[in-house]
Amino acid sequence: MSDAPVPPVDDADDVIEQKAVRLAKRERLLSERADAAGGAYPVAVAVTDTIPALRERFADLEAGAETGVTASVAGRVVFSRNTGKLCFASLQSGDGSRIQAMVSLAEVGDESLQAWKELVDLGDHVSVTGQVISSRRGELSIMVSAWQIASKALLPLPNLHSELSEESRVRSRFLDLIVRDTARETVVARAKVNASLRRTFDEHGFLEVETPMLQVQHGGAAARPFITHSNAFDTELYLRIAPELFLKRAVVGGIDRVFEINRNFRNEGADSTHSPEFAMLEAYQAYSDYNGIADLTQELIQNAAIAVAGSTTVTWADGTEFDLGGEWDRISMYDSLSAAAGREITPATSLEELQTLAAEVGVVVPEKVATHGKLVEELWEHFVKGGLERPTFVMDFPVDTSPLVREHRTIAGVVEKWDLYVRGFELATGYSELVDPVIQRERFVEQAKLAARGDDEAMRVDEEFLRALEHGMPPTGGMGMGIDRLLMAITGLGIRETILFPLVK
Repeated sequence: MSDAPVPPVDDADDVIEQKAVRLAKRERLLSERADAAGGAYPVAVAVTDTIPALRERFADLEAGAETGVTASVAGRVVFSRNTGKLCFASLQSGDGSRIQAMVSLAEVGDESLQAWKELVDLGDHVSVTGQVISSRRGELSIMVSAWQIASKALLPLPNLHSELSEESRVRSRFLDLIVRDTARETVVARAKVNASLRRTFDEHGFLEVETPMLQVQHGGAAARPFITHSNAFDTELYLRIAPELFLKRAVVGGIDRVFEINRNFRNEGADSTHSPEFAMLEAYQAYSDYNGIADLTQELIQNAAIAVAGSTTVTWADGTEFDLGGEWDRISMYDSLSAAAGREITPATSLEELQTLAAEVGVVVPEKVATHGKLVEELWEHFVKGGLERPTFVMDFPVDTSPLVREHRTIAGVVEKWDLYVRGFELATGYSELVDPVIQRERFVEQAKLAARGDDEAMRVDEEFLRALEHGMPPTGGMGMGIDRLLMAITGLGIRETILFPLVK
């Protein structure tokens, strides 16, 4: 049996009319079938097998064959055809697998067949019991001997043969999951990625912890926070922008290899690579540095790709193959900017010279945040960022834009920081962590000055974190990576597609 197109349900009046009809069927189910079949919403129905399990078990069943096996399965009705003495329906499980239900007069009797025709609609969940067979057309089927409504749907399904708009997909993800294979596959891919990350960390002896999402002071990244109020403490709190400062406390306390996968919140713009709420991985390894943590990050991402795609070559949603394998390039921020701009730019380049170059190429940096480092990073994004397609570690950033990072051991004016770029967007960042509490205090003070000048993303002096550092933090490498962006790199989807329920206006 081939699925015929489901009539589209787009007209609001039609939806209202269909809902009224379905509500009447609900009332009938509740009044006529409550004792015998559990009404419209029974607490349980007969289920002995899942649809995917039956499809796997009887994958080689020949057309027209009978198995002699009786099974009870449940699924959502996504196709229905009622033709006299024999009705057909496709039942879909949560993973998208389908099986055909054949409801015949000979097997269920006139009363039950008529009830099926009158009560069952597209979108309903039903349980069917009967022999597993293959139809004459080779469709794996249940020859139904008994059936039961498992849950009555009051609203119709969208057209299963027409693409939902992106806006409809993110606003009604439950419908997206019903009608679109890619939506379900993305959820599975995300679960595989998280499992792979945890597995790789476990192999390297890391411990997973959880840190506060409500914080009395925001820090750990340059970002604007969400502000809320605690009635119990009668104080303002911040939704965390990063777990960094608490994870570093854990390293001070002796948890030498620590990571967290959890939510961050940033009160900033939303676009194809940014979401106000997003999943973040951060990890810290004592007695490592930004080179060692880069090696670990490459391994984490490549293992995740293998978990989803079976190899480090992944296939994006548009069919493009993308290779995440091999050793990834490591380039200098200053050297790559100098080459692209056609002039030498170093940590000693004056602010005035950078401002002149920015004006020449149309890069705008507000005066209140126009530091050497900010201009270098903005110019680098203008000249270099868009050309980075393959995975590339961009190394050695300006010191004034990285207040939590150790100064470079041989190059003055930069810090041991990298950003990992894939497909032209930033996927992860890594540091040789700053563990000197005296220098860290100086950096915080400079950040506080920026905040006083109006920089909403600047950090404040965090005395509790400084007190922890003063108890001694070992040399440490750290990294952070957006889980949503990792899914983007593996699947080729936009960020709103990788988040199951993204925030929408």
